[in-house]
Amino acid sequence: MADHEFAVWAPRPEQVRLDVDGALHPMTRSQDGWWRALVDATPDARYGFVLDDDPMVIPDPRSARQPEGVHERSQLWIPSENAWTDTGWQGRSIEGGVIYELHIGTFTPGGTFDSAIEKLDYLVELGVDFVEVMPVNAFSGTHGWGYDGVLWYAVHEPYGGPDGLVRFIDACHNRGLGVLIDAVFNHLGPSGNYLPKFGPYMSSGSNPWGESINIADAGSDQVRRYILDCALRWMRDFHADGLRLDAVHALVDTTAVHILEELSAETESLAHEVGRPLSLVAESDMNDPRLITPREQGGLGMTAQWDDDIHHAIHSAVSGERQGYYGDFGTLAALAETLRHGYFHAGTFSSFRGRRHGRPLDTATIPATRLLAYTLTHDQVGNRAIGDRPSQNLTVGQQAIKAALAVGSPYTAMLFMGEEWASSSPFQFFSSHPEPELARATAEGRKKEFAEHGWDADEIPDPQDPDTFTRSKLKWDETAEGEHARLLGFYRALIALRRSEPDMADPWLDNLRVDYDEEQRWFVMRRGALAIACNLGTEAVEVPVTGEVALAWDEPRTGADTTRMAGHSVAVLRT
Repeated sequence: MADHEFAVWAPRPEQVRLDVDGALHPMTRSQDGWWRALVDATPDARYGFVLDDDPMVIPDPRSARQPEGVHERSQLWIPSENAWTDTGWQGRSIEGGVIYELHIGTFTPGGTFDSAIEKLDYLVELGVDFVEVMPVNAFSGTHGWGYDGVLWYAVHEPYGGPDGLVRFIDACHNRGLGVLIDAVFNHLGPSGNYLPKFGPYMSSGSNPWGESINIADAGSDQVRRYILDCALRWMRDFHADGLRLDAVHALVDTTAVHILEELSAETESLAHEVGRPLSLVAESDMNDPRLITPREQGGLGMTAQWDDDIHHAIHSAVSGERQGYYGDFGTLAALAETLRHGYFHAGTFSSFRGRRHGRPLDTATIPATRLLAYTLTHDQVGNRAIGDRPSQNLTVGQQAIKAALAVGSPYTAMLFMGEEWASSSPFQFFSSHPEPELARATAEGRKKEFAEHGWDADEIPDPQDPDTFTRSKLKWDETAEGEHARLLGFYRALIALRRSEPDMADPWLDNLRVDYDEEQRWFVMRRGALAIACNLGTEAVEVPVTGEVALAWDEPRTGADTTRMAGHSVAVLRT
């Protein structure tokens, strides 16, 4: 036993008592709304707070561990003295790297941090630089995507809890892999959100996922501190190399110093303190270059951002899909415009939004490495009606073309788990809400949403059905089979080429050149002396580029001035 100071910010209740292992203790309130108590407790004591006359014991908003779930008592947690062995890890910025997004629960059959460690050597062989894990904060239920977290400081227990996360990040660093953690600060989940009982955590506004977080209204200073401390904790206490910040366009901040700018400044200070680079990657659909402009130049200072325009341009050009937000894409002209300028919508009319959208990117001052290029993300699969991957609709050659355009581009590249071998597993939307009424509402809402877009409601997987979760797990045996193995070899070679060729390291879009023929369906992206030539059509064509073949899907025939390429094929040529 040892004295431990328990503290909680709770300006709303008139009385707060501390429950430690079933014993109640009084707490003292300070003028800033914080309540504190110094109590003898074991290092792994279970505790919570009792507010006013309500006998319910509520978990700590800053809980490090929730062994029995988000509705139960919190547990003190201190990592063991020998937990970390990554003292040799110097870190690196994500700019120009290759990131691998994965979901801990479906990445392996075991669905834990420890079972994911068993696949890290595979990722090293693949050639990726960073692992980006979908949210690991505590959420209600045993399995889910993680975006409905309610205790942001705690690590989801079924994955292995905080100790499991320590082992996972330590193992990544010892293999030369950086780690990004997906953090959600724009909303809270529907089950287990007790924050409003403590203070004004929620605002009067809303976003597509529920109530907005109070970051600009009265009482928001401590709420902002709650967010900032959580973000920094992942990087300081868990040694993460950065964060992926979910849907930052839903962070409505009307203050003079935007919370992202504040986070950028504090992350930079922490990077100096720990002696290694730390990166902030924002998910945003605003196409606003201020997000990735340095603070000293009037921007918000994010290291990089997800770029859905690049995804839409590549996917729709290859697949032919034109519904919804793909409506303005699909042509090779749109693909060329997007690859050359980073944003397709840059102050131009968006038919999906029914208005002008975006702002031009200054390609002379902002390098392409501040934008992420990808052909797949959890959103671009899981938010489809049945969670189908491109592997279920496209030829393997078409998938190779998509990979070459994304990984061969000047942008920071990102893969979604399993895309590199054309995984046959869908990635469906799954949840495990324990409350029957919430479970029913989730399932019915999902079916209604897609039925309104013309889908047969019976085809929409029930998120609460355990089979929906099980179906989404990767099938690792596929990596050694036929076309799966062939595509995996292509990805490995492509990533190795990106790393070894000096022309591939040029981050400036002003040096990128593209040629295409809309009718014949060929497209060439030039990176210095390298040309990535693609035939997006089904018939063989003569492409007006030639040279030594560095890498190819379906061997091309090079001539004096042209290269004959089979349908749905790609080649990297040294011109």
